[in-house]
Amino acid sequence: MTKADIINEIAEKTGVDKADVTASVEAFFSVVKNSMSNGNNIYIRGFGSFINKKRKKKIARNISRNTALVIDEHYVPAFKPAKIFVSKIKNSEKVKLLADSAEKIREEEEDVD
Repeated sequence: MTKADIINEIAEKTGVDKADVTASVEAFFSVVKNSMSNGNNIYIRGFGSFINKKRKKKIARNISRNTALVIDEHYVPAFKPAKIFVSKIKNSEKVKLLADSAEKIREEEEDVD
């Protein structure tokens, strides 16, 4: 699902003009990005949390040059879904059907190879 799909679905369900929904969705994304870049986490009850995760300092290797690189400690954005959100996905019949059909396709491709 793309951002345009989300905007269309919200506009259909609420009856609000697409331009207004677009402005609201864009404003939401802007607030999330700006807040997280300022070091703030965002907690939305019943949906999940947008958090800044700390990655430790580590040494990476460039195998082709046989050299080591130091990657300093840094933060990356992450999303942690709420328990209600996770349970809804786990119990969804549509998700199970889609996963089963994708698995069958993978098995068929392996059989062809």
